[in-house]
Amino acid sequence: MSNFELSGFQNSTSEKSTTLLSSPEGEFLVQFWGVRGLIATPGSNSSRYGGNTACVEMHIGGKRLIFDGGTGLRILGKTWQQLQQPLEAHLFFTNCQLNRIQGFPFFAPAFIGENCFHIYGTAASNGASIKQCLYDQMLQPHFPYPLQVMQSELQFYNLTSDSEVRLDDVTITTALINQTQRSVGYRVTWQEYSVAYVTDLNPNAEQIEREQILQFIKGVDLLIANATYTPPTSHNHDCADLLWQAAMNTALSAGVQGLAISHHHPDDHDDFLDQVQVDVKSAFSQALLAREGLVLAIDK
Repeated sequence: MSNFELSGFQNSTSEKSTTLLSSPEGEFLVQFWGVRGLIATPGSNSSRYGGNTACVEMHIGGKRLIFDGGTGLRILGKTWQQLQQPLEAHLFFTNCQLNRIQGFPFFAPAFIGENCFHIYGTAASNGASIKQCLYDQMLQPHFPYPLQVMQSELQFYNLTSDSEVRLDDVTITTALINQTQRSVGYRVTWQEYSVAYVTDLNPNAEQIEREQILQFIKGVDLLIANATYTPPTSHNHDCADLLWQAAMNTALSAGVQGLAISHHHPDDHDDFLDQVQVDVKSAFSQALLAREGLVLAIDK
């Protein structure tokens, strides 16, 4: 069973870790920069788990991969100011909803000419490419500066639900996770290690769709999955078990070695998530709730 070595894991209400993620070429590290779904939720009630929307960084064999560009991407970009230029990284988007892309206009490294970013995504529900979605949100009146002011080299790649991307000895494969939202998941494989980023699980999915997801994530060392919840107008804390049950069932059915539950509901305050954390650990000892600043070292 995989053993997750934790660093940057804050149990107090002090400022969360903004550790610069770096690893030798022989390590696989995962860091969470944004763990909220729907909308950013800054405030005293979210200080321990964090209020930024989705962004996860993976550092694998000297390569930098980013999954989703929510508001957590801005924080990630600020830490990269410590790095020597030029920078090269790969950004993978699960879908084009606002909470997955809204940090991109504030990603400071993209404004530096020496840097290069490879950007991947599938077509949105309206057929727009990832490039078009990122471009549109930076148009007036939504944003004062167009995408063209980014001086870095931006290379865009259109993926499908069964794509494979090879970056030397790192392989990233995709699968359709949520038909309604046209959301894809990613499985990252390096040497004997694997991590799946699957953050749009639908507990009401058809059986064939569930089986395809289980096959896609089967046996990974770490599954990063979403909590599920009702719409904001009917959110009910009395149904706490429903928040994590779909992710837990999926993890156990697929035989994954570890589970990190992310994309917390905006109304889920720290004390409530602490209780969910207890429930999750009691059901699966290798499961946890993601927090901003959490770093996981993937190891056997």
